[in-house]
Amino acid sequence: MDVSLSLLVGSDVPILACGGDDCRIHLYTQQDGQFQKQLALQGHEDWIRGVEWAVCGDTLFLASCAQDCLIRIWKIHTASPPVLETSEDDVVRLKDNVFTMKDNGGKSVFCFTTSFAVTLDSVLAGHENWVCAVHWQPSFFTDGRREQPMRLLSASMDKTVILWAPDEESGVWLEQVRVGEVGGSTLGFFDCCFSPDGTMILAHAFHGALHLWKQSSMNKREWTPGVVITGHFNSVQDVNWDPEGEFIITVGSDQTTRIFAPWKRGNQLEVTWHEVARPQIHGYDMQCLAMIGRFQFVSGADEKVLRVFTAPRNFVENFSSISGVSLEKMYFGQMIDLAEGATVPALGLSNKAVFQENIAAQTTEGEEKVDSSSQYCENYFQPRRLTEPPTEDHLLQNTLWPEIQKLYGHGYEIFCVACNSAKTIIASACKASKKEHAAIILWSTMTWKQLQSLSFHNLTVTQMAFSPNGKFLLAVSRDRKWSLWKCKDSPAEPEPAFCLFACTDQNTAVHSRIIWSCDWTPDSKYFITGSRDKKVILWGECCSAEESPRGDLAAVELCSSVLEVEDSATAVGVSPVLASDGSYLVAVGTEGGKIHLYKCKPNNERLLCSSWTHCAETDSSQSHSLVVKRLSWRQQVGRAGHDTSESSEWLQLASCGADHVVKIFSIQRHSL
Repeated sequence: MDVSLSLLVGSDVPILACGGDDCRIHLYTQQDGQFQKQLALQGHEDWIRGVEWAVCGDTLFLASCAQDCLIRIWKIHTASPPVLETSEDDVVRLKDNVFTMKDNGGKSVFCFTTSFAVTLDSVLAGHENWVCAVHWQPSFFTDGRREQPMRLLSASMDKTVILWAPDEESGVWLEQVRVGEVGGSTLGFFDCCFSPDGTMILAHAFHGALHLWKQSSMNKREWTPGVVITGHFNSVQDVNWDPEGEFIITVGSDQTTRIFAPWKRGNQLEVTWHEVARPQIHGYDMQCLAMIGRFQFVSGADEKVLRVFTAPRNFVENFSSISGVSLEKMYFGQMIDLAEGATVPALGLSNKAVFQENIAAQTTEGEEKVDSSSQYCENYFQPRRLTEPPTEDHLLQNTLWPEIQKLYGHGYEIFCVACNSAKTIIASACKASKKEHAAIILWSTMTWKQLQSLSFHNLTVTQMAFSPNGKFLLAVSRDRKWSLWKCKDSPAEPEPAFCLFACTDQNTAVHSRIIWSCDWTPDSKYFITGSRDKKVILWGECCSAEESPRGDLAAVELCSSVLEVEDSATAVGVSPVLASDGSYLVAVGTEGGKIHLYKCKPNNERLLCSSWTHCAETDSSQSHSLVVKRLSWRQQVGRAGHDTSESSEWLQLASCGADHVVKIFSIQRHSL
């Protein structure tokens, strides 16, 4: 289960400790170029999960931990020659765990024999569950000598990390500091480590989260949580900018929805991005989301239900203080009716709103109703005022958004969702193998009722996009077709209605494989599709295309040459701002993880020359290591403010991938 390598004190002989599932620690030493087994240390009563050596003066220490909840510290030192004894089963054993090493240094005919004894120094009992890791504080040099601090760190599935050290007077190992998580549905810590100077502790948990604690400079026994990197621990399926471009929101197969925003510290110009909220912690893998307001979104998962969430007051206030955005700008005084936060009932999937009057009741009755050690307990919300990004504990328990609506109508798992620019219509689709299930459902954000069911495709609709002017809805599918739906301008109908405007069939289809992605140009004239067949195509002009008098579908044709990329095109995105020469700026994400930037100029003639210009591509350090799932351009551009003009210098592009990573690229527009 774990190994650790060191050198025997006073020699250059390597010694290897192996902790196995036989409850023993096996010691090997290197002789004549090979490792030979010397001892098997007994004492633990379950699998050995961690071993690590430490050299302190003339003594070699070995710390071990196991699933028996105990930590053992062994000491290796030179000893007198071993005494052999024979047991009842005629197996020769070494008394007192002694082994002998022969060494002539390779330069002499004389052979020296050295005996080493292994004794149990201490047994540390402080954890209540499996101990998964033990680590010594790193050694350091002082006056040319290496010093090894006698401090040991242990991580356990009981949700705690303990710092151990021997008492200065008695020498007995005692617990110095205990840090960790309280409550929640987490499963404890898998590993831990010291910082090089021993003033910080880092641990990681089952759900991929990192936890950091810093030692106080005033009180050495006081450790406080610190800001640390957080992120998804499984494939990130979708990413969206909020309408004002202040933050990004993502969903992933780790069953979470996360919000990342810049942390502005004082008057510093440079900002760093951090996770500031986790609005949804779900029981199903998340697949898609769409922003339907300044602080409102709809998400879809591997279930048949769409869920709508709105921001609580506590998030808005904390987001304002962390990102430096004024409350007046965000909500214009409309925070009176907001819930304070949200909580998840035991064994539930829906986030329930918590109002101010509920918080006092939670505080007084929470200890009686909730067992914090139970994985089925309810996570009570406790409001906090933050000036820096929250810790993992706070993200898990206090940053949920209340769920305000469920939308029922699909027969299978939700696969994609989109919202129009006016934030009045939601379009959603689910996994499908038949035409009846591949229908797109339109919902009203005012009444939360179904408006229409648009049936055309035969297989799963993989992505949808409303045109910026709201007149068209574009859908692409696994059946290798795209469909374009136009909003009817009928004053007689109170609700908007869409009808099929254009589509591809077997005769007009250009793509020969699944169409994974689509997007619109900012002027709503053209749209782009990307497919597994490595083709990216510009189509249009939509606004000028007219239906025939007989009611036939409009003819929407290619407006560019077919762009062949090096790999399957899994994501496409068109910048809301044109390139400096007036052409469209298109980002293409591929199955191999690369992101390419192209400039495209529509050509309505017979495509005698290529209309695509390759501008840039990500290198190996910038690319994703797996499939690029989604690309999203920031609506608000400009580095110093919120400049959306054509003269803005910087553009920002967010991407997410199957490698668990979310990236934000800053692109200098005039250099392309």
